[in-house]
Amino acid sequence: MTTNTSSSPYQQLPIIDLSAADRGPQSRALLHAQLHSAAHDVGFFQLVGHGVSEGETAALLRAMHRFFALPEADRLAIDNVNSPHFRGYTRTGDERTGGSRDWRDQLDIGAERPARIPGAGEPAYWWLEGPNQWPAALPELRVAALAWVERLSSVAARLLRELLAAIGAPADFYEPVFGSRAHPHLKLVRYPGSAGDGADQGVGAHKDYGFLTLLLQDQVGGLQVQREDGLFHDVPPLPGAFVVNLGELLEVATNGYLVATNHRVVSPPGATERFSVPFFYNPRLDARVEPLPFPHASAAPGVTDDPANPLFAEYGFNELKGKLRAHPLVAARHHAELLTPA
Repeated sequence: MTTNTSSSPYQQLPIIDLSAADRGPQSRALLHAQLHSAAHDVGFFQLVGHGVSEGETAALLRAMHRFFALPEADRLAIDNVNSPHFRGYTRTGDERTGGSRDWRDQLDIGAERPARIPGAGEPAYWWLEGPNQWPAALPELRVAALAWVERLSSVAARLLRELLAAIGAPADFYEPVFGSRAHPHLKLVRYPGSAGDGADQGVGAHKDYGFLTLLLQDQVGGLQVQREDGLFHDVPPLPGAFVVNLGELLEVATNGYLVATNHRVVSPPGATERFSVPFFYNPRLDARVEPLPFPHASAAPGVTDDPANPLFAEYGFNELKGKLRAHPLVAARHHAELLTPA
């Protein structure tokens, strides 16, 4: 495993203040220059000035900590193995990244919708639309989590508009693939410390496959981003900021001009717990993501085709592929017909 280096010149990701968009043309132009550089050169940045209040954040974190403090039986009552929609609680070690076990437990939440079972001839990705599972003993969690999904969807939509404008593209170009049927995804994650076998993979190295990810991390640290030198570097927690990274859909849509960057989480030492809340801003499952028209397209380096990890034209196929790979127990129980024989 590639390790971080203490002599790194990368002490912090770029810090982007989204509120600069409201402070007049000069401030907005500077914001666009900073966004352009961060998205083109790094693919990661820290977002401040996003408007999410300390009170909103505290409400979510309170509910999350109460969830992980519930008796194990209460958490297992909403085990995601019960859900053909991949919603609910995942026990420590049951999720996979790059084929290896992730040492964390989590609650997966999406838009609250009725189950949609694909009919004859319909894409299998409609299985991903359905109800969440909520702990009966903690009704405030549903309220806080769904409010967070709505709030961060609004922040991400605004950020995407500014990002597209920053590279000279139509700011509203991708609005039609979101709308009321967008497919947001929220994880409430606990890293319980180091695994007993000495493995330090909290989450293995990967890229996200949607548009944007906004991460709320605590002060423990452990997130690492692969930088230009090929090494993974720590992302120091910045109070009040979201760590933002671009997904592969934006990379492909810009032919590699905007970059999706490998990242991972190293488990905290000993029995130290780490909590994080990643929010994934994803389009409709049936969205077809068109190439972005923008003036820098001729300078795009192209996207390296990975035959082991193809991106499909319809977003839902990408999401389904990732879920089947990451949650083998759910896949085996509910979707054996979708699995490729070994």
